Amino acid sequence: MRLIRFGALGKEKPGILSADGKRRDLSAHFTDWNYGFFNDVGLDRLAKFAATHPAESLPAVDDKERWGSPIARPGKIICIGLNYSDHAKESGMPIPTEPIVFMKAANTVVGPYDQLLIPRKSAKTDWEVELGVVIGRTSRYLESHQDAAACVAGYTLTHDVSEREFQLERGGQWSKGKSCDTFNPLGPWLATPAEIENVEDLPMKLSVNGQPRQNGNTSTMIFGVMELIRYLSQFMTLEPGDLISTGTPPGVGLGMKPPQFLKAGDVVELEIAGLGKQRQVCGQA
Repeated sequence: MRLIRFGALGKEKPGILSADGKRRDLSAHFTDWNYGFFNDVGLDRLAKFAATHPAESLPAVDDKERWGSPIARPGKIICIGLNYSDHAKESGMPIPTEPIVFMKAANTVVGPYDQLLIPRKSAKTDWEVELGVVIGRTSRYLESHQDAAACVAGYTLTHDVSEREFQLERGGQWSKGKSCDTFNPLGPWLATPAEIENVEDLPMKLSVNGQPRQNGNTSTMIFGVMELIRYLSQFMTLEPGDLISTGTPPGVGLGMKPPQFLKAGDVVELEIAGLGKQRQVCGQA
């Protein structure tokens, strides 16, 4: 299944994307795709519902309705830095021997086509296409990759926008450069695990103003998805609806010679195979 949300910011309703590409409204049957839903075996309930309610019998969502983030505001966003060896190289940093973990504010999450706001006094706002993993059940001290796989609610396309001066030159606090408003466009949908044949072989790319910038594949991650989940569960409890951003391939603005960064009016487009596409027009905060 592919879960979507639609409607005005802060007033989104839950739905699914049917096989014919149409959005279907499930708000009469489910409250939201949030902590409560995932914590209460919501995906199992949704699967049973779908088995007896053909998608074409559900109300269609008007094409004019805004695409929201496919999940409600997560309890936490956990990000992995330098998880592609070639990205670490372009950043001038050593390949990590353990995952580099930092947090991103949960209120950065917006829809996949919402405006991306360049922060005030920003000169180095950068792009990062990433695979996002949503947790489906409370997880702590997982022992194996098999245990980790059982905790996945689904996968989504996430844009881990970064302000490099705030991140690297203002006290070395990565979260500071990651948590500006609109810095986490998410979606357009959440694909349940059955939708993705091999999560560790997904092509991904990003362009700015039509010019290719990133072109990678999840197969080149240093730490794979299940290892990241297992690893993180040793240090913190992962909760239903939490989002993990698994890192970005090379091609970010910081690594270009000379470096290039986003400005108001720029258009960023990104995609991951099986997880759809995003498009953001940059504006000024």
